[in-house]
Formats: sequence, C-alpha cells, structure tokens
Amino acid sequence: MQKPRKILHADCDCFFAAVEMRDDPSLRDIPMAIGRSREHRGVIATCNYPARAFGIHSAMPTAQALRLCPHLTLLPGDFEKYRDVSRQIQAVFHELTPLVEPLSLDEAFLDVTDVEAFQGSATWMAQWLKAECLARTGITVSVGAAPAKFLAKIASDWEKPDGLTVIAPDRVEAFVSALPVKKLHGVGPATSVRLEALGIETCADLRRLPLERLREEFGKFGHRLYELARGIDERPVKVERERKSVSVETTFDRDLPGLTEAREALVPLCRRLEERLARHGHPSPAGIFVKVRFDDFSLTTLESRGLATDQASFQLLLEQAWARAERPVRLLGVGVRLVPEAARQQLELEL
Repeated sequence: MQKPRKILHADCDCFFAAVEMRDDPSLRDIPMAIGRSREHRGVIATCNYPARAFGIHSAMPTAQALRLCPHLTLLPGDFEKYRDVSRQIQAVFHELTPLVEPLSLDEAFLDVTDVEAFQGSATWMAQWLKAECLARTGITVSVGAAPAKFLAKIASDWEKPDGLTVIAPDRVEAFVSALPVKKLHGVGPATSVRLEALGIETCADLRRLPLERLREEFGKFGHRLYELARGIDERPVKVERERKSVSVETTFDRDLPGLTEAREALVPLCRRLEERLARHGHPSPAGIFVKVRFDDFSLTTLESRGLATDQASFQLLLEQAWARAERPVRLLGVGVRLVPEAARQQLELEL
C-alpha cells in the first residue's frame, strides 16, 4: 500500500514589503506598499498588512491604492535585494528536501514524503522551516501541510500571517466537505458566480452534482472540480518547471497616441526580448505574440506561428492588433511561445 504523500506549501508573508520592514522597522506599523508612483501609472506589487486593512492588494493600480489610503507610504522596490533573500530562503527549502518546486520568489511546494528527519513528521518539518527562515533572513513564512498540492496551498493561507496549518490524511474528508468552492484552485469570480447560480457554496454541495453534469456546465474543468471536491490532486512536485514563453512589456508614463508612436516604442522592446532570449540560450520558438492594452484598459493579444522572431514580424502583428481598437496605447508587450521539451525531442528524432 502506497503511503500518503506529505506536501508542504511555504509562502512568505507580504514578501517584498516584509524585506523592507525588516531593513527599516519604522515601516512595520504604517500602511506601506511596493509599486511605481501614481505619475508612472504603476500597480502595487505587494503591501503590508496595515495597508491591506484599507482594502489595498497586489495588482491594484497605484492611483486607486492612494485614493483608498492617501497616507500610504510607497516604495519603488529593490528587486535584486528581494532575489537575494529569495535565494537564502530557497536554500533552506533544499536543506529539507531536494524535491522543491518554486512557484515564484516567495513560495514553493516541497515533497517531504520520504524525509526521515524529524521522525518523518510534516508538522515538525514545517516548524523547523519557519524557524530557520526567520532566523536566517528575518522573514516570516506561512506553511501548509497536506497530502495534496492544492490542499497544502490552501492550508498555507489559512492562518496568515506567520501561519502553520496541517491537514492530516484523516482530516481531509471533513476539511474538504466544509471548504467553500471559491477556495478551489482555478475557481475565479466568473466560475464562482456560475456555481452560486447552481446553489453550490461548499465542496459538499459540489459533490451532489454528477460528473456528467459538471462536464456539461464547465467542460474539461468540470472533471477537475469533481476531483478537487473529493480532495483528489495527484499532481507531483515538479523540480524542474518548463518555461512556456519568454516576453517583455512596458507600461508607458503617457499613452502612445497612435500607431506611429507604438511602432517606435516596439523597437527597444524587441531589443530587450532578444537579450532575454540570449540569456535563456536562444530556445526554440513555437510562435511570436504582441500584447496591447489600450487607454480604456481593454487588452488584445495577437500571435502567429508562421513568422520569424524579428522586428518586422512584431511590427506586422502590432499593426493588426492596434487595428482592433485604434485607440491610444497604455501598455505594449512582445514575446515568443516556446516549443515544449517533448515536442522538441520528437522533432529532433524526425529530422
């Protein structure tokens, strides 16, 4: 009989803001956020808990955050410093197990199923992880432990900040049954509304719908909902995550009034993309794309699998994308889709 998996999800609490508060304790008790200024029309990267009390959250436009909290302290951020702290925290993760799947600078999944230290107790491992990260970096980490990835991620958020929640195998049934469906991975606002219209608020409610009905309502995602409502998530912790695309983008301080200005702004973006591709060893492209956000915040993305990764090709896509709205441009991005490793290997065999 296969033993239950033990998965940890470690998530730093308001990571960028936490690093700044560590280095300047006077920031701890005042609303503070990392992001570009109102004049640069940026968005909030993260904020501390005093700022969250005003309704501020990550990805919120800076101007909106300042309306909610006019006395908000806004810092530009030092991402090289954040990457350095992240490397220290990731080193702690790897001391516990080599099976680490980083999701971003500040969070990761760890498979500790076969770790013999701490008498094999996932709870003790999580306690050690939290204590070591705090001692070495001054950053608090919330940790969730569970037999499945999606449950571990939910658990790490359960008692934030500085939380530790363990969902033992014998607790999974009761925990999942009472779990609101909006907590499930992949259930966004639109899906939540559709589930609510069906009278579904918890996973126990969701279980009453047969698989066929869920497929009718939600397509392929219906099968995923069926599994999650029963606590089923067989996804392994992946040590290596395959990159699917490489891209660069910029939000302009002032809207670009027309296509001519957008064409000019595309030139340095293509140069930055070329430099980024070089850093990744010139990976095999499966296609290219252009992303345009207009002044009314509408977004369009146009891609092609038949064009070369050169400036002329991106210019062609830009012209077609801009023609969809013909409005001033707020944001412009360019990128390439990458050939999946399995497909690349198959292509090499065929050649």
